[in-house]
Amino acid sequence: MGVFDSGLGGLSVLRALHARVPQADLTYVADSGHAPYGEREGEFIVSRSLAICDFLVKRHVDAIVVACNTATAAAIHLLRQAHPGLPIIGVEPGVKPAVAQSINKRIGVLATPSTLASEKYKRLIESHGQGAMIVPQACPGLAKEIEAGRLDTPALKDLVERFAQPLREAHVDTVVLGCTHYPFVAPLFQKALGPDVTVMDTSGAVAQHTARLCAHRHASPSNWGVDHKFAGKIHLFSSGDPQHLADVARHWLGLQGSVSPLP
Repeated sequence: MGVFDSGLGGLSVLRALHARVPQADLTYVADSGHAPYGEREGEFIVSRSLAICDFLVKRHVDAIVVACNTATAAAIHLLRQAHPGLPIIGVEPGVKPAVAQSINKRIGVLATPSTLASEKYKRLIESHGQGAMIVPQACPGLAKEIEAGRLDTPALKDLVERFAQPLREAHVDTVVLGCTHYPFVAPLFQKALGPDVTVMDTSGAVAQHTARLCAHRHASPSNWGVDHKFAGKIHLFSSGDPQHLADVARHWLGLQGSVSPLP
């Protein structure tokens, strides 16, 4: 399976996939040289997404997870058109499960400015936000700060506090992490929001859905992935600093893998 993101955020999805399907060969692409996508133009995001998908297809992946909310919103329909025979799974803010779980029906959504401005997000709210008060909170600069690889800096804590304050004032009881970078600072948001607020991450649900789709494509689901040359291995590629990606994957997640620059 192939997974890509604008940078390090999709590692949260990679971790969930590896936990669910440990025998699968996983290729992860971090487009860190162009991160973060959340503050880029739509045409640029589409161009990068198409190029990375082409790279993953050449590596004969079984499926591609677009582990970036911004890229999903901007490009997934075009990626599916370009590769109609391949399962391509996107991520989106978990509004539906948040509404189902919330007691007071006040939901906060933390996301990049680009995700919140997208038509896909607007349709998501129209479909699943009915009967609830949805409080969108754009988080400019947060993904970029997480990309640095340190999760305890004063600058990062200040950003989390700034973005949490409006949600506290709105008395939300459930907060959706609408960017795959944000699970890595979920403990900071939990502390800033208080113990009575539920913070929701959808990476596990994405991994479950991806595993189910791939199983349907193989006659022997328990064996898919094991006939590849590097079965069960993790391959990391970065358009930025590959060693930084490897270090973060090891330190944050305990994941080891080969690492290479993105061609």
